[in-house]
This record gives sequence, C-alpha cells and structure tokens, in this order.
Amino acid sequence: QVQVVESGGGLVQSGGSLKLSCEVSGRTLSAYDIGWYRQAPGKEREYLARLWDNGLTQYEDAVKGRFTIFRGTTKNVVYLQMNNLKPEDTAVYYCTYISGHGDSWGRGTQVTVSS
Repeated sequence: QVQVVESGGGLVQSGGSLKLSCEVSGRTLSAYDIGWYRQAPGKEREYLARLWDNGLTQYEDAVKGRFTIFRGTTKNVVYLQMNNLKPEDTAVYYCTYISGHGDSWGRGTQVTVSS
C-alpha cells in the first residue's frame, strides 16, 4: 500500500502564492512519478503537472510559467509552487503517485483564491 498526503492549501488573494506539499509513504517502488491535478466545483479533474522519476517535468498550459513542480531534499516529498494565483485556480488539489504497479491518490487540499 502507498499513502499519499497533500498539504499546504488555504485561502490566498489573487496574485498571491502557495506551496503545496505531497508526501508519499508506504511500499513505494524505487522509481515513480508524481502528478498534480485539481478539481473545481462542477468541473472534471484537471491535469496540472508531472514530475518524472528522472527529473523531467511537464505542465498543462494553464499553469505553465506560474506553477513549478519539484522534489524536496527527500525523494518522497514533492512540492507544487504556485505563483500569481487567480480566482480560477480555486479547486481541490490532488497529488498522485504514478508507478508501473499502479497509481495512488491523496485526498486533496483545498486552495481558494479570492479576487
């Protein structure tokens, strides 16, 4: 079993920044990727970014240049730095552990951006 826990969400004004954390624990493989997604009320879950085990990153166009995904000092913690936040970024943000043996999702952390 792999556990995924997101943290760092909260309320921020438009133009502000937040740094989300994703901590993975349990029976993880030696190599895995991490993805960030979000889901706004009434909308489908949206892909945001991915960090491959080899360090490569990919971003969805809506967040490219504003969000940065990176690994912390320990492999099992990955961050999503979000800058220049907009009201349309309001959503529940989810982290996912992606491996050849399957994926695991966290329960999400709420981000609310006020105008």
